[in-house]
Amino acid sequence: MKNKFKSIIFDLDGTLIDTIADIAFFMNKALALRRLPLVPEKDYNKLVGWGMRQLALNTLPPEIRRSAEADALSAGLAEDATRFYGEMPIIKTKPYAGIRELLAEVKRRKFKTAVLSNKPDAMANIVVSAIFPQGSFDVVRGEIAGKPRKPSPQPVWDILVDLDSSPRDTVFLGDSEIDIETALAS
Repeated sequence: MKNKFKSIIFDLDGTLIDTIADIAFFMNKALALRRLPLVPEKDYNKLVGWGMRQLALNTLPPEIRRSAEADALSAGLAEDATRFYGEMPIIKTKPYAGIRELLAEVKRRKFKTAVLSNKPDAMANIVVSAIFPQGSFDVVRGEIAGKPRKPSPQPVWDILVDLDSSPRDTVFLGDSEIDIETALAS
């Protein structure tokens, strides 16, 4: 039976790998540095998906989030958390059960594969190469400064060019509202 689709673009965090414990650890480390209240790990599931800067803003207490200093404070938090994360990107991060087998089957069936994440590009590549065998993905793309990110369709279109594929030949797999928005926009 011939495949209807040629390509699969995967979201990374929450779809292929469970990173919530590491994200919570590094953001809480940044919050502690500024003596701000820490956020329970279980609460991070509803705060992530929109990139580190938005996550930093989401972790601020409501009264600070609405203040004039929120933008500068969230920028500093995001910078610190990204730096901490970059120093040790994989502490508890692991692939979800069955993902490695799924990827092996997808490759066996000759699908082209890509990862699209709002995690910084260098970090996305480090994490993917540390967790998955070489060749698991044809393209790995994270957020690149100055370029649109999810939910913009632009990074998807860029990946489609790299994969020599089209939207009609591609499945986008993710776990969040931003992934649905990205797929629809693309």
